[in-house]
Amino acid sequence: MDLILLIKAFILGIVEGLTEFLPVSSTGHLILVGDLLHFNDDKGKIFEIVIQMGAILAVCWEYRAKITAVITGLPSQRSAQKFALNLAIAFMPLASLGLLFGDYITRVLFKPVPVALAFIVGAFVIIWAEKREHKIRVHDVDDLTPLDALLLGFAQACALIPGTSRSGSTIIGGLLFGLSRKAATEFSFFLAIPTLVIASFYKLYKHRELLDIASDAPYFAVGLIAAFISALLAIKGLLRYISHHDFIIFAWYRIAFGLIVLATAYSGLVQWTVD
Repeated sequence: MDLILLIKAFILGIVEGLTEFLPVSSTGHLILVGDLLHFNDDKGKIFEIVIQMGAILAVCWEYRAKITAVITGLPSQRSAQKFALNLAIAFMPLASLGLLFGDYITRVLFKPVPVALAFIVGAFVIIWAEKREHKIRVHDVDDLTPLDALLLGFAQACALIPGTSRSGSTIIGGLLFGLSRKAATEFSFFLAIPTLVIASFYKLYKHRELLDIASDAPYFAVGLIAAFISALLAIKGLLRYISHHDFIIFAWYRIAFGLIVLATAYSGLVQWTVD
């Protein structure tokens, strides 16, 4: 067993868990950290897909009561049927656009400098959204209409650009469409479940020839557990934070992070991947 690889798995698991549900882009962070750790080859990409499951399990655990109520209520409860329908509607834009443009985006934009630029642009979108007058008309995820769900789905689809942030796009889109911070944040958590599960299984199937369960299992386990624990902490922390604060702090973080990557890239201090 390679100790260095185990350490890399642990680090990437923590990065995935801490960033998946914050408006800072987990994909962007994994690209950048993977580059620094020299763990950005095809095998590294498979590992990133696997550890996403840890983050998914964390949100399922945190909202296990709600998820159980929806599943058991689907046959007879209108509220459960409406909630499931909204998730399905919100999932479709990202799924459709991902199938059409996913390979092209991966080939062209999954590199540190484009990610850094997306970090900075996304930061200014957050600042702009927070500075606008925020008129709340939806206080709870159960109050969303199918049209709300569709709009949030298109907002999430912006995250096809690496560095944009899936959760950030959904949350900020929610603020622009009249959702409370809590409703927008929680819907981004719930929408992550079908989005990440289906995307993960699709990518694993697509790259199944790279999987070697027998030898990779220890690294997958370490990364998945690290992602689960750190994601659970991030979810709980974000919910506490937004009860009293806005998202501006994440915008400043994105700007600082993006500028550091650009500065190190153009100064040659870090040899980021460019092809």
